[in-house]
Amino acid sequence: MSENNSIGKKFIIHGGILAMAGILVRIIGMVYRIPLLNIIGSEGNGIYSVAYNIYNIALIISCYGLPMAVSKLVSARLVEKQYSNAFGVFKTALLLSLCTGGAAALLIFFGADFLENVVYAGSYPGVSMPLRVLAPTVLIVAALGVFRGFFQGHGTMIPTAVSQLAEQVVNAIVSVLAGYLLVKAYKGASDVAAYGAAGGTLGTAMGAFTALLFVGFVYMVYRPAFTRKMNHDRWGATETTAELCRLIALTAIPIMIGQTFYQISAAIDDIMYANIMKSIGTASDVISKTNGNYNSSYIMLINLPMGVASAMSSSMLPSVVASYAQGKINDIRSKIEATIKINMMIAIPSFIGLIMLGGPIIQLLFPRYNSAEGAMMLKIGAIAVVFYTMSTVTSSALQGIDRINSPVRHSFISLIVHIVLTWGLLKFTRLGIYALVIGSASFPVIIFILNLIELYNEIGYRQEIKITYVVPLICSVVMGIAAWLTYRLFHVFAGNTVSLLAALMIAAVVYFGQLYVCRKKGIY
Repeated sequence: MSENNSIGKKFIIHGGILAMAGILVRIIGMVYRIPLLNIIGSEGNGIYSVAYNIYNIALIISCYGLPMAVSKLVSARLVEKQYSNAFGVFKTALLLSLCTGGAAALLIFFGADFLENVVYAGSYPGVSMPLRVLAPTVLIVAALGVFRGFFQGHGTMIPTAVSQLAEQVVNAIVSVLAGYLLVKAYKGASDVAAYGAAGGTLGTAMGAFTALLFVGFVYMVYRPAFTRKMNHDRWGATETTAELCRLIALTAIPIMIGQTFYQISAAIDDIMYANIMKSIGTASDVISKTNGNYNSSYIMLINLPMGVASAMSSSMLPSVVASYAQGKINDIRSKIEATIKINMMIAIPSFIGLIMLGGPIIQLLFPRYNSAEGAMMLKIGAIAVVFYTMSTVTSSALQGIDRINSPVRHSFISLIVHIVLTWGLLKFTRLGIYALVIGSASFPVIIFILNLIELYNEIGYRQEIKITYVVPLICSVVMGIAAWLTYRLFHVFAGNTVSLLAALMIAAVVYFGQLYVCRKKGIY
């Protein structure tokens, strides 16, 4: 494993590797859901979605903050060559993950019938079946996160990137195959939809197990080298398990709470939209369709490029921690600036691309939904890609300089503003589903502004404007016009798919070609 100097030099490279893996993972996840939906049907998809929502909540509560906590704490100890304490963080976090993940797994497994019959009042018959399949997955993912955090704390993202790809590939194959086989086997049965949903969730379990096997293997290969470092550890004080439990909890819980606020905002949006639209006489099927369009055409598409931000933030964190421990404030500012610049190279053209080609993309990926409505959502709210990216990076930066609670406080403030704004737009305007889009886009904007203010106050951070925003924006606008004209030209004699592929290829050539020219002229 690399030392802290190497971490500082390589975090962008490793972040880029993790970012590419993250994008591929999201693309695979989006693509395989299409045949799975067709196999298990609308009813099966409804059951699958409910089970998956419960699973996500269990993950957030039991282990969401562990990977970042382990990464931060391990990195801080490696800077000072506290190898034994770094390993102690890993062991303690693994024990905690088994406890919290195991408890959540048992609650879901044995509480599946209660959730189906009481919490959901039988509205989703058979949901207990996929829940029991997902239950052990919570435990697997909890342990998996600790291993990934351990490697990330050493400044290498490759085990995480490879394991994520392996996880998603196995997930996609097993989900579609198991869903198909179970639907075929139980065709004609009253609970065939539940069996189909269970098949879909089986892929999640097998994918996570595959990833755990991989990182476990990498750990075993690396263990002798790290043991040798521990044998030469000259750090006198050894942290106790109780001390480490406290540190891990204090680091992980704020991260978990911040993510909980985000999940809560989505749930509140669904409730507010349904109730307010019903109160003005909107039919239930219309509400369901428009909300489904919002969660698919809008949310899924803007989440795709955000994989880059998540990856770069995970990669940046150990490096920022190392620099902060050494008092290198200028290095911290440089790393934050570099990370945001790289993210803007992806986020800004994604924002423009979704505006210009949102309709054709929705037609290709979600043919069941209203592409015109989805395209308008993207025109209104695609800017959220840029602000989600910047809020993610700046939140990670604050965590790296020991301002763990700040992103939580900023998320809470943003949540309140988001709720008030969304409620007001739904209640007093005729925007309908577009009110959710505007409200959703406001969430990261406020977080980013508050994060930026605190970074300025704490380390004097100011974001460079010209190279970070202006150059990518100009290049993206030119790219967007070229892509739109290409699509229109090809659409005269070709179908949507061919036209879209041609437009995307032209977009890539035009955008990166402009960046290359700017680089050659010393502009970028």
